[in-house]
Amino acid sequence: MPATTFQETDKQKAETIPNLRDRLPKLEPRKRQTPASNPLPVPETPNLPSPPEISTLDFQTPSRRILSPQDHDLFLSSPTYKLLLAFILGLTDSVVDTPVSAVQAGDLSFPVSTILDILDKAEDVVKRSPPEDQGDSRFGNKGFRDFLDLAAKEHLEWHKQLGITEDAAISEVSTYLLQSFGNRTRIDYGSGHELNFMLWLLCLYQLRIITPSDFKPLVLKVFTRYLVLMRLIQKTYYLEPAGSHGVWGLDDYQFLPFLFGSSQLLHHPFIRPLSIHQSLTLEEFGDDYLYLGQVNFVNSVKNVEGLRWHSPMLDDISSAKNWTKVEEGMRRMFVAEVLKKLPVMQHFLFGSLIPAVEGMSKEEEFGVPGESEESEGGEVVIMKDGMKHVHQMNSWGDCCGIKVPSSVAAAQELKKRMGGGSDGLRRIPFD
Repeated sequence: MPATTFQETDKQKAETIPNLRDRLPKLEPRKRQTPASNPLPVPETPNLPSPPEISTLDFQTPSRRILSPQDHDLFLSSPTYKLLLAFILGLTDSVVDTPVSAVQAGDLSFPVSTILDILDKAEDVVKRSPPEDQGDSRFGNKGFRDFLDLAAKEHLEWHKQLGITEDAAISEVSTYLLQSFGNRTRIDYGSGHELNFMLWLLCLYQLRIITPSDFKPLVLKVFTRYLVLMRLIQKTYYLEPAGSHGVWGLDDYQFLPFLFGSSQLLHHPFIRPLSIHQSLTLEEFGDDYLYLGQVNFVNSVKNVEGLRWHSPMLDDISSAKNWTKVEEGMRRMFVAEVLKKLPVMQHFLFGSLIPAVEGMSKEEEFGVPGESEESEGGEVVIMKDGMKHVHQMNSWGDCCGIKVPSSVAAAQELKKRMGGGSDGLRRIPFD
């Protein structure tokens, strides 16, 4: 066969072989995706207004004034909203990069030392108000009401220690303190009651008893002492979580340890947000940093091991690249999930020291009993879209929640069965 024939045959075969270079996709470098930006601005700390002149105050028993969306809108545009934000975020700013151990007993002013003494006396009231025998029930123990009743009798002297002598002033200020221990009717506790403790401190600021120079010890000594007291109360009376968020909430009971705690850790040299998964870090530094201490407590009362399973929100937050992101998120959450939520804020109490604004509803207009006067079940009427809405207000965060047994209660019941020989907390599958 002539050479030209072979050449033509090879050429024909070559033409029938597909050019894979044309069929393979062109490889291009992957573009780094821009992370989604949070549309909510980071709330900045407003300037804290000076306290009012005491002679201008007309003391009154605090009452609920946010009973409709219109009332809520009035509050969010009011000086009281800015006052509360300035106070809470001012406390947050005061503890940036500061461990609890940085404040010594000699650093405490007389009012701060007196507040700590009041919390000691409240703990003594717990010891003198034993829980009722209710078998192995893990729901709220009615002995809690005896505790609140005894505290209501003894708080008069507590407040006189602070220099508050007028009965009407004590009646107004003490309402916030007594509400900070939990709800008497529902025998529950949540972040709203925690907020009432801060409102009690805000009242003391408004009365010129505490000053901004006290802010750091108020967080690192007073608030930490309050947390210890509330854990004792939870263990003693099995306070139910005020709400039924389950695993989808930040925490069953508290919020502020995460806000204050993220500020404490803002520029820490080696503790990172992911460090909350390290048990040794939690144990070693939990007493010095509120965020770590609260995570440690949450771990101890949940039904499974690992934040990923029992607290996915905390687990998600731990992936933040630094504490600045966490602290900014906590600021946003405080505004968006507390101050701007009507089911939460309709429990907020207003008096002369934390005033409502003109045009806000009054409890008597809707036949709503006072926060401490609810019948068992706690029905509350609010206006929603021009209609009266009646529901069981068993929470600060939910409109119509369900009762949730206390995980702390389950732990205490297990200790009883084991003869009190274990300090470990039993975990229950209710979250």
